[in-house]
Amino acid sequence: MTASPAPAFSRSRLIPAAILAIFVYGLIAAVLGTLQPALQQRFTPDQTGTIALMQGLGLAIASLAIGPIIDNMGKKAGLVAGFAIITIAMFAIAGLGSYGYVVGLFLLLGLGGGMIVTGANALVSDISEDRRATVLNLLNLFFGLGGFATPLLGSFMGTTALCYLVASLAGVTLVLHIATRMPPPSGERGFRFSTAGQIVATPALFLLSLFLFLYVSCEVGVWNWLARDLVAQGMSNDTALRVVSVGFALGLLVGRVIVAPVLIRVPAVTVTLFSAVFMAVATYAMLQVTGSVATGIVVFCAGMAMAPVFPTTLAIVGDAFPRATATAMGVAITSGWIGLMVSSKIIGAIAGADDSRLKTALLVIPVFSVLMIVVNLILRPALKRRAA
Repeated sequence: MTASPAPAFSRSRLIPAAILAIFVYGLIAAVLGTLQPALQQRFTPDQTGTIALMQGLGLAIASLAIGPIIDNMGKKAGLVAGFAIITIAMFAIAGLGSYGYVVGLFLLLGLGGGMIVTGANALVSDISEDRRATVLNLLNLFFGLGGFATPLLGSFMGTTALCYLVASLAGVTLVLHIATRMPPPSGERGFRFSTAGQIVATPALFLLSLFLFLYVSCEVGVWNWLARDLVAQGMSNDTALRVVSVGFALGLLVGRVIVAPVLIRVPAVTVTLFSAVFMAVATYAMLQVTGSVATGIVVFCAGMAMAPVFPTTLAIVGDAFPRATATAMGVAITSGWIGLMVSSKIIGAIAGADDSRLKTALLVIPVFSVLMIVVNLILRPALKRRAA
């Protein structure tokens, strides 16, 4: 008998590549919200909602298109292309030019971001399949760390310097991913176009996608609009950014640390149900309290409640679809980005040209959290049928 050839990649070397990818995307996810005070001086809430819509459109297009490419060509193709686009877009955004210029660049930022999110989360399947939910939550700690860093740095740095810093880190990550050996497409999980319709039409995937649609609507509602709302209520710009950073982003970070060992014992679908319940309570309370300390505490609780939802839902997708994993994840993530487009546009439209109406507009977040509870309860029997 001949010995089996050694794998062409090291699982341990995939970990820093995945960590850096998720960390840099965390930085990028908070960019629009951190730039809101600068955008507030140039554009109305409705125009800013359109900017967010275009970023979400880019995320949706890329996430849907990149899944089959990753399943057929490997994760490296999607990650390298994504970081190349992100690096270019972030350097250009630093200039904050005309409205049309900014809209186009955020569309480009969304395209690159969609490639990164799908590629990085699919890469986790090559690190550990047996504890996918725990590993996804641990690695997504670095998303929270990136989200924590961007508004915090933004409160000390100018917007131009912040954009250049994020662009430089994206460039470093691009070089690392080019140099890292990654697994080729797996024959066991490879994508076949003949099965695409069956995957998309699966009730379990439809409900998981709807769940992510509602969740991302809530999360980006906080990232993109909370600081602007706090400024409109009389809080200083720097304090508002620190509330988002130390409150919400740190809550995401701490929540994922806490939930990772819990997922070893508690089913992932149950964890997401409790998260949705706590989200509804915390996000409603977030809009009722006043003062930087009280707001920061409640926003921290909202971040902790949201922390497990995105990575744990993707883990459920991965477990339910062991074949064409990246394609199924791409469909679910795309639904999330559609939520970004819809919620940001709704919030911006309700606020119109008056920032004082943002508090009312942000009630979209607790309403969508309640809908998540309903979807989760319907999802449970669908997952059982899928497993059978």
